[in-house]
Amino acid sequence: MKVLVIGSGAREDALSWRLAASPSCEAVFAAPGNAGTASRGVNWGIAPTNGKALGARCKAEGIDLAIIGPETAIASGVGDRLREAGIATFGPDRSGGRLESSKIFAKRFMERHNIPTARAAVVHSLGAAQKTLDEWTGACVIKADGLASGKGVVVAADAAEARSVLEDWYGGNRVPGGGADVLLEEKLEGREVSVFAIGDGRTLHTFASACDYKRAGDGDTGPNTGGMGAYSPPHGFPSDLNAQVQARIIAPAQRGLDADGEHYIGVLYCGLMWTDKGPYVIEFNARFGDPETQVLMPRVDGDFALFLKSAADGKLDTGAASLGDRACVGIVLASAEYPRSSAPLADLPREITLPDGVNAFWGTSTQQNGSVKSAGGRVLTVSALGEDLHAARMRAYDAVRDLTQRFGSATGLTFRRDIAQLTK
Repeated sequence: MKVLVIGSGAREDALSWRLAASPSCEAVFAAPGNAGTASRGVNWGIAPTNGKALGARCKAEGIDLAIIGPETAIASGVGDRLREAGIATFGPDRSGGRLESSKIFAKRFMERHNIPTARAAVVHSLGAAQKTLDEWTGACVIKADGLASGKGVVVAADAAEARSVLEDWYGGNRVPGGGADVLLEEKLEGREVSVFAIGDGRTLHTFASACDYKRAGDGDTGPNTGGMGAYSPPHGFPSDLNAQVQARIIAPAQRGLDADGEHYIGVLYCGLMWTDKGPYVIEFNARFGDPETQVLMPRVDGDFALFLKSAADGKLDTGAASLGDRACVGIVLASAEYPRSSAPLADLPREITLPDGVNAFWGTSTQQNGSVKSAGGRVLTVSALGEDLHAARMRAYDAVRDLTQRFGSATGLTFRRDIAQLTK
């Protein structure tokens, strides 16, 4: 089959790489793609949010399956436009995508369908927020309602700090993602883990899990980023993690989607806090995560293209693909000063030779005159397989050191040094 991957980041590069290795995959395309996807297929110069143009090009090229990567495309209704064009699509419609595009919608969905989540209050103005905070005790997680590229969540130590954040947001008309709606949420205590379920419109099937690192600096210091690394499988959680999540989170979510009349096809990403009472939902996302995808794809066995196509067709073939036993660790190489700034980088090597079981997935980038130009930010994710997490981690960091030496100090690439550094 001919497969289109929509998006331009390392997540889409990793998906493209795995799909290209699928026995049922004849050709891979990407829109707009990046330097990595260009090395194994054809990039289309179409924005990931332009559903009309994507649908027309898919029909002209005879695309059998389209896979939506970024949340902006889902929120823009690209899934709706592709299905209207008759294209089998893996990714929810705009309506189902509200589980990610609106924090308040997702919170009310969870409350309505008895899915474990933190206590929260919804406010629409600074005055309402201050009134709510007058009676608030403990830490407060402040969440802008809309999509904010990872910049819409602040953890305040107490009500006073929360007031300061909200005064800045409202006073400067700078609520991340726009609008005026904000969620104030109690801070859950525990360990974070991400679980990914695959939906075919009828069922949600728990498929994979991983742990990621959102802070820029070692020891979880510095500002939040889109993610500086990840590993899979999770370490230090109950052996029946997936079964517990299926029973407590995934099954009620499917019942809720059914009750609400949602035909959900795609990934339901469950960002969870594992508490002393079990898993609680921090957030839902409506697509594969980044950088989690870069450590999940190397672990996939079987025909991944057929697996996603069966979901898009409404009849998920759970035997088409599965996760192997080996562990994978991924480390993000970012431009200097990320996430405060994202200076472009040019003349990076197009050909990167790595040992078997080690991959380098490009972030937003293009091929130019035999080299790669990166938009900056998260430039590259290096992922390595190993028999266990320790072995995978050692291989990943060996590859990172080798790559940074080859790229040269002028690039200023930085990375965390404690990804998958496990203490328990």
